[in-house]
Amino acid sequence: MNMRSGGKINRLQQELPEGLLADAAWMEAHGYSSALRSQYVRSGWLESPSRRVYRRSRTSLTWQQVVVSLQTVLDLPLIVGGRTALEQQGYAHYLSASVREVHLYGPKRPPTWLARLPLDVIFHWHNSLRLFPSGTDVPPEPSPVMVSAGGLTMPIRYSSKERAVLELLDELPEREGFHQVDALMDGMSDLSPRRLQVLLEACASVKVKRLFLFFADRHRHAWRSRLDVSRIDLGSGKRVLVRGGKLDSRYNITVPSDLGAS
Repeated sequence: MNMRSGGKINRLQQELPEGLLADAAWMEAHGYSSALRSQYVRSGWLESPSRRVYRRSRTSLTWQQVVVSLQTVLDLPLIVGGRTALEQQGYAHYLSASVREVHLYGPKRPPTWLARLPLDVIFHWHNSLRLFPSGTDVPPEPSPVMVSAGGLTMPIRYSSKERAVLELLDELPEREGFHQVDALMDGMSDLSPRRLQVLLEACASVKVKRLFLFFADRHRHAWRSRLDVSRIDLGSGKRVLVRGGKLDSRYNITVPSDLGAS
């Protein structure tokens, strides 16, 4: 291998931490042509876990490394949110014991190669602007997972638990269950009313806001009394969320009859 190519390998070791991914567009932008990438793969300097995707590692790929690659290497505005964020922030016993799906939230779709990676999890993208058109958010929670890559320790960016629970409620009733969410909300005594107020005022989904306040009233956590509902747009009319369910007259939503609607 010539000196120029060797110099580029040294630079690649600095620019791409071991274990993380870069796609062909990133490689091209950093001066690594298709021919050079092929040469690196043949010589073992790079591996290609999927077409036009590269990494420096001989260890198995993890979903955490993929997410850090999207957030840090490719600098994409994606955050782990919803169910996955809650699972990783200490609420897995209410939801699931193992991560089988990774829910990503952002204004633009992630790269299509994400679905082709050799992983035992499925990535689901959600358009964050649908729930929060203004992009309003509070600072993410400190990461509960630190990913080691090339001697560096990098955090994953998650939705705050206040935002993540609103993202989870958006999945009701089609992809999440009322009783599982009810158990989760029972354990969420430590939410920040300041963060909740900002998010509820910015949230565009009437369904999500009504559901959140229904569960908040039901479990009577201390933070509920500090929310100013008069500043939250709850829309008008009824929302039938459960066929044959019971109408909660305060928030005009139908819920399972055994959840004690008013």
